[in-house]
Amino acid sequence: MNRPKTIFCDIDGTLVEHAPPCSAAQPSSRMKVLEGTISKLQEWDRKGYNIILTTGRRESMREQTVIQLSAAGIIYDQLIMGIGGGKRCLINDLKEGSDEPTAIAINVQRNQGIHGVEI
Repeated sequence: MNRPKTIFCDIDGTLVEHAPPCSAAQPSSRMKVLEGTISKLQEWDRKGYNIILTTGRRESMREQTVIQLSAAGIIYDQLIMGIGGGKRCLINDLKEGSDEPTAIAINVQRNQGIHGVEI
């Protein structure tokens, strides 16, 4: 059975230009979308992938972040907030009878975007 992929993607420095927390919290702050972000998210959406955005931004910034993402034209299925800035590890099980990995990790250079990411 071929199920849609789930993509966990950081926001600041990955989809949009990284901004210091104090400036991102300003109500008038607009996200500067990195080159290729919108087209890559649209590509993944057309393929039926689940797009889950993650961020170290505090939960108290959810409303502001949702507004900023909408204004920037960034589409997603879920938004997970408050995950901090430390290393992030995804732990997943292998499918029965298969040694094929069910989780991968891709690191991109800050503010370089996701345009070249192939999954």
